[in-house]
Amino acid sequence: MAWTLILVSGALEVAFSTSVQLSQGFTRLLPAVSALLFGGLSVYLMSLSLTVIPIGTAYAVWGGIGAVGTVLVGLLAFGEAASPLRLACIGLIVLGIAGLQLGESR
Repeated sequence: MAWTLILVSGALEVAFSTSVQLSQGFTRLLPAVSALLFGGLSVYLMSLSLTVIPIGTAYAVWGGIGAVGTVLVGLLAFGEAASPLRLACIGLIVLGIAGLQLGESR
């Protein structure tokens, strides 16, 4: 259940960062309110997982999901550049997240 909370909170982190982008500097009401709600809920759910998952692992996985997800949204929805180096670095983040999860089960 704790890992499910981390996955959901990571997805909410992506929704938060996307809402921040869409809020245009918090000048658009709906995306600005959405950003605050998504961000708060993301942190709250991540905090619930800390009863089972060590804070270092939880934060790294949560941040990694948020970072990778946000980069993917940038590439797919906002037309950001997808250089080979950038894609390779995203792959390294994914490998790091997987490694942390695998290391946690030992």
